[in-house]
Amino acid sequence: MVNVRRSSQDLSGQWRIQHYEVGEKGAMDAAAAALDDRFWIGAAVPGDVHGALAARGIIDPPYFGHNDAKSRWIEQKEWWYRTTFNLTDVDASSEEHIELVFEGLDTFASIYVNGHEIGTTANMLMSHTFDVTRVVRNGWNAIAVRFDPLHLHHRDKELFDWSSYTKERPWLRKAAMNFGWDWGPRMVTVGIWGAVRLERSTVAKLENVYARTERISKEQAQVHITAAVRSVLSYRDRQKRTQPVVMTCDIRLLNDRGDTVAGADSWPVADGETDAVLHVSEPRLWWTHDLGEPYLYTLEVTLYADGQALDQYRQPFGIRTLELALNNEQGENRFAFILNGVQIYAKGANWIPADQLIGTIPNSRYRELVELSVEAHMNMLRVWAGGIYEKDVFYDECDRQGVLVWQDFAFANALFPDFNRDFMDLVRQEVTNNVLRLRSRASLALWCGNNEIDWLYDMKTASGDITSPFYGELIYHELIPELLEQLDPSRPYWPSSPYGESHGQDANDPDTGDRHNWQVWHGSVYPRKYGEVPILDYSIEGVTFKNYKKDEALFSSEFGMHASANRYTLEKNMPADQFYWGSPEMAYRNKDTNHQKGMLLMEGYTGLPQNIEEYMNFSMLTQAEGLRYGIEHFRRINHRNRGALVWQLNDSWPGTSWSMIDYELLPKASYYYAKTFFHPVLMSLDHEPGEPLDLWIVNDTQDEISGQLRLNIYDLHGEVLHSSAHGVKVQPQSSLCAVSVDEADILGVRRPEEVMVELVSEGFAAPVNRYFLRDPKDVLLPPTQLSVHVNEEEQSVTVTACDAIARMVKLELPMGRIRFSDNYFNLLPGESRTVTLRHPEMQALPFTQLRVSAMNGGEA
Repeated sequence: MVNVRRSSQDLSGQWRIQHYEVGEKGAMDAAAAALDDRFWIGAAVPGDVHGALAARGIIDPPYFGHNDAKSRWIEQKEWWYRTTFNLTDVDASSEEHIELVFEGLDTFASIYVNGHEIGTTANMLMSHTFDVTRVVRNGWNAIAVRFDPLHLHHRDKELFDWSSYTKERPWLRKAAMNFGWDWGPRMVTVGIWGAVRLERSTVAKLENVYARTERISKEQAQVHITAAVRSVLSYRDRQKRTQPVVMTCDIRLLNDRGDTVAGADSWPVADGETDAVLHVSEPRLWWTHDLGEPYLYTLEVTLYADGQALDQYRQPFGIRTLELALNNEQGENRFAFILNGVQIYAKGANWIPADQLIGTIPNSRYRELVELSVEAHMNMLRVWAGGIYEKDVFYDECDRQGVLVWQDFAFANALFPDFNRDFMDLVRQEVTNNVLRLRSRASLALWCGNNEIDWLYDMKTASGDITSPFYGELIYHELIPELLEQLDPSRPYWPSSPYGESHGQDANDPDTGDRHNWQVWHGSVYPRKYGEVPILDYSIEGVTFKNYKKDEALFSSEFGMHASANRYTLEKNMPADQFYWGSPEMAYRNKDTNHQKGMLLMEGYTGLPQNIEEYMNFSMLTQAEGLRYGIEHFRRINHRNRGALVWQLNDSWPGTSWSMIDYELLPKASYYYAKTFFHPVLMSLDHEPGEPLDLWIVNDTQDEISGQLRLNIYDLHGEVLHSSAHGVKVQPQSSLCAVSVDEADILGVRRPEEVMVELVSEGFAAPVNRYFLRDPKDVLLPPTQLSVHVNEEEQSVTVTACDAIARMVKLELPMGRIRFSDNYFNLLPGESRTVTLRHPEMQALPFTQLRVSAMNGGEA
């Protein structure tokens, strides 16, 4: 690597924090370089005040019990951060330029260096850079950052008709979920949530390197590279120079062995920009992990002035093309992503911030969540609008592991003051900042303007909740698309989610655009015309997941239902005497409105739980079977539906929610089901009571599959009642109903409540899929026994069912982040399954504390 003159000094790590009442301490006193801050509190950066105080026992663990409410005082105070650093070789007469960079400040901050105020910020959702060339010095330096309480900045602002969960947030460019959502508590964070660094450069530096694939073929790819080159010479430095600076760039693409595959030296710099087109022979393309290898080259841009290397940009880069097709060849409506010319089926989930305390999230948490997504065959994650534009590590992992990203802009469920010039200037800076940061990412598939605002504005206007104009409309329909046309014209943009209208239907119409299905769980009644008063049906029939089969959306970007967190997650974060079904603490774990929805779902499917064990099992089984029911339906109609993104992947705190993976990174039953229902080759059963059994195969691969689909019917003691094989041949990226079998023909004298159905592939690879023909509350499950054998050396557990079919076999260890190769599965009598266990950081697992149980059998 070339030795360049630009350097970076990391200023993250241990800082100090202190709080004051507003006006208690003079700013210049607290910011003074020589202030004695040795009695201040130590705090990690990146981080936040809540995390720092909890780490030192000053506040109780905020997720335990009701402790989040006990820490509300934090948001009322003025908070200060301080640190010191040393600089060497600072020469005021040199041509060096020094900048202080904050990747995340939350939210209204004033920054001081050596007692000088160098600037203020008003946006958590972007990075901030300050020129400190004239205020730093050789040797010891001090930084101070003051954070105002938010109320100083919104208390005199207009309140709008609509802002979900709190009225104060529309004027604040801060993660919406900080104010509470229907899956997390109100925790209004404050602090330095991103990394901090000092950057030193001379003469000029590279900015905003942009790489995009313009076209590909098997023989060649064309990659367009642009980079802004910014002079950092001061007025005095420019006056002293007798000759203009001649700048050039070396631009090259390297393979994984470090060999140059395209590029050249001495690309000219003209008008502050260099521009190059690289031709890559026989390119290795970036694919999602399910379609191929997410191959990454390394893009290297080196800036020279008069032959001396000044700066270098070096980042992974994936060669790929991606389009959003809104029509098919017949001109019919479509919503399909096309990667490298291949129409994909988007399988995945919605991503919320991985913790309420965003600054405290370790990189390992991002890596593990993306890994879990890949292991469940997900190829797309939607970064939801109520959080943040995620940290670089998230996109690093999606690039590396082959997962596409649907990226919302940070506008969720509210009206926003697009009539205010200062607010719109702030939004323009935010959008520009994040688009420039993310636009070269191979994983970034789509920019989306907002979450549910266009749709809900219509519904709330129709119901009389909103009487004002559509404040915020100019952001999603003018400002953002205009900026994207300048900054990232090759990537698709979608104004809102859901979005699209046809024949007078509302924005959530299944015949156009993407769709959020909240008939299931929330009881929204559909179809609905634009302008009609919305109707909710809180009944068993209104909220049941059986409504998914009525949904023929083109793309399902939100749908889901609650399930309990795992036992360990609940017990760790609740007082022991509150761990029972119906306790106030259990109710506190559920932030959704109207807790009756979950009760109705279980009442209609599993029956109502009578204790905490049944609640955990019944809610998890309902979520898992419900998501399977919906996703198998969506995938069977893949000639029309081209994506299913579950709400939601993860949790931000240890509560009851729609997540598939709980806060302690323990997957729920639905996650293990996803390994089958998101598998590239899926065998599924389409059946309703009394109707024929339709056996389907979905093939998302690029190859034809052929072989036999075997249908097995067992009674609940494991006796084979029916077995038949059916030849199948399924074209790439298609679905096929292989055979239809009459229910009465295969049951004989048995009742449908007494059997289990099994689909097995022969001659092609697909996971076994098992079904019951009636809902759990109606299946006549006999009791069973489990035999368990532990092999600690191999880190595995073998479970065998005795006597009868074991329903939802569950393995539990009292620790977070544990990975089971399988869990929450059904076993035939005499059938054994070996489950391997692993932990990202631990070798010796506490097998003596292992619990194994089934819904119809006691612990083994």
